Amino acid sequence: MGSPIFILGEDAQRTTGRDAQQSNIAAGKAVAESVRTTLGPRGMDKMLVDASGTVVITNDGATILEEMDIEHPAAQMLVEVAETQEDAVGDGTTTASVLAGQLLVRAEELLSQDVHPTTVAEGYARARDIALDAIDELVIDGDVDDETLQQVARTSMTGKGTGHLSAEALAEYVVRAIRAVEDEEGVNRDDVRVHTQVGASSGATELVEGVVVDAEAMRDEMSRRVDDATVAVLDAKIEPRETSTDVEYNITDVRQLDEAIAAEEAELGAYADALIEAGIDVLVATKDVDDRVAAQLVRAGVVAFEDVSSADARAIATATGSSMLGDVRDIDADDLGFAESVRVESYGDDDLVFVEGGADAKSVTLFVRGGTEHVVDELERALGDALDVATVTITDGGVVPGAGMTEMRVANAVRDAAAGVEGRGQLAVEAFADALEVIPRTLAENMGMDPIDALVDLRAANESGSAGVVSEGETGIIADPVERGIVDPAAVKREAIESATEAATMIVRIDDVIAAE
Repeated sequence: MGSPIFILGEDAQRTTGRDAQQSNIAAGKAVAESVRTTLGPRGMDKMLVDASGTVVITNDGATILEEMDIEHPAAQMLVEVAETQEDAVGDGTTTASVLAGQLLVRAEELLSQDVHPTTVAEGYARARDIALDAIDELVIDGDVDDETLQQVARTSMTGKGTGHLSAEALAEYVVRAIRAVEDEEGVNRDDVRVHTQVGASSGATELVEGVVVDAEAMRDEMSRRVDDATVAVLDAKIEPRETSTDVEYNITDVRQLDEAIAAEEAELGAYADALIEAGIDVLVATKDVDDRVAAQLVRAGVVAFEDVSSADARAIATATGSSMLGDVRDIDADDLGFAESVRVESYGDDDLVFVEGGADAKSVTLFVRGGTEHVVDELERALGDALDVATVTITDGGVVPGAGMTEMRVANAVRDAAAGVEGRGQLAVEAFADALEVIPRTLAENMGMDPIDALVDLRAANESGSAGVVSEGETGIIADPVERGIVDPAAVKREAIESATEAATMIVRIDDVIAAE
């Protein structure tokens, strides 16, 4: 009766109780610390090198955590926090990760004081609700105009690698792009594309009212520019038909061979005639186009592009108002699109196709230039975040002060409300308030300020006015962020608090880890 019963395999490893909690919390804190120095306008970059030698240089939290080879399951939860934040609102990934890590730090202190994990989780949930209400009260009144959107976009990009082009100039491009795809139903973010091209400074970045794709004309003799173009988009190959079964044909004399070749030529000729008779000027195909069809199209003055990616073809179809055709023989006038111009431009060894002034003028492309691959990659990430936050500002409405001021005000609101919480849960609510202050403290630290002094000054300044940690010159100062145009979408703050709280409480509640080899 007293013999032990083994229910796990011999190679299984099990960690329980405080050891499991400490291990998981340590892993979560390590992930948060890895991105903490990238926060804010003075945040540092990370260089990530994979096994194949590919180098990524960025201070984007989501990219850093995505590129890191993280295996610990608890640490992966913080990676999921960043992914959730990126998918939901497009920015604030570093904030969410750092906040989650600090919530774990405070939770560890409570656990060492024998506060039960469930009490910590419940207290954090209560504090989260108080924090979300406090954010709603901090929303700045007023319409979301172009100036507000530019401030949001500029705040998002400040501190990220924008090359020689300032965040201010890029913010103007972002707002123009978002306004171009806005209608009564809202903003269709998918209609704004970002295309990068190495070979010039970031100052050569421009907004194209249309689509830019990586493709080249099938024949050199095809025109490199077509104005007032009728466009057909084909999601099929134009080649002789093949049987669906594995069969063999026995040809016994030359006449049979000539007849087979003639039939094939007639089939391809019919394809080319169908396109030409439809009156198209430009053909965009996602698959191969037979050279004999291309030759006929050249004689008819039609420009053809083959092997265009499905995503690019769909973008062209959207921009020009054309349909994605599955068969040339089904072509109809209603399936065709229109563009004011289709032109091919050469950039070094690369050819790019610009489809501008389409029937659906809402599709736009930010054509981003940069001196190196690292520069354009970081520019693409920065612009992607700026486009996302501008979109969420319009769709969800409302902005709040940036520069850590919102976190300070929310921390004060949570701390004030803690007095009304009974039992040990009050300790968790107060710990939540302390954790929120990691954001302004980190901003100050990354700007070269003394974090303790900055936090004290920030608390005092917010007692009688509005203040955040603002970058000025080579360091930072305590000043009103709204007066300096530093604002964030309220939705970004809400999502960061919700996702960070959820991840932290999930990790804290784990007291048993069973890992199989």
